[in-house]
Amino acid sequence: MELPAEVLIHNEIMGFKGITGTLITISPDGYYEVNCLFGEQAHRTLFPVQGTVLIARDPEEVLRPDLEIER
Repeated sequence: MELPAEVLIHNEIMGFKGITGTLITISPDGYYEVNCLFGEQAHRTLFPVQGTVLIARDPEEVLRPDLEIER
């Protein structure tokens, strides 16, 4: 994932279930640095890597639609 990246944030502690944000960096100290909108203002927030799920807002492109994956 290239940074900055538009993401959906899931974090049980904060009660976030798919709120939008912009991932700025992933710290080696164990947190995500994300800009989130609260009201109409963007705020820099830190989320612990453990306990937070970030999903890229845009889906990945299908590079080879004819490719079948055997399961």
